[in-house]
Amino acid sequence: MKQTLRFLLAGVLALCLDGDYGQTTRCHGDTIVGDAIGQLLDQCPLRTQFDESSVKVFWEKLVGLQIASRTSHLYVEDKILFLQLDSAPLTNELVIAKRKLIESLNREFGYELITDTLFV
Repeated sequence: MKQTLRFLLAGVLALCLDGDYGQTTRCHGDTIVGDAIGQLLDQCPLRTQFDESSVKVFWEKLVGLQIASRTSHLYVEDKILFLQLDSAPLTNELVIAKRKLIESLNREFGYELITDTLFV
């Protein structure tokens, strides 16, 4: 993760350097650092990988504290969300609401990040 972050920061600096070392200017008018990072993620094949790792950050916001506190393991691989929960009844409830869960995550990220959910 540290190596990826260093790569992202180096890319942002490269986008904003104006030829002369040390002379920084705004790219294409005003560029916000967040926008520059977004452009870098879109230009490099890092967007999906970055968003997959960000699912953990949005998990509590999406499902609430009650479900998030009972989630023992969570990761995304190849557009599949893998969940391990501490409660069997809660797992059954999420299996029923699986489609809604996937739609909410995809809406949060603005594209189809998750296509399926597996409960382990």
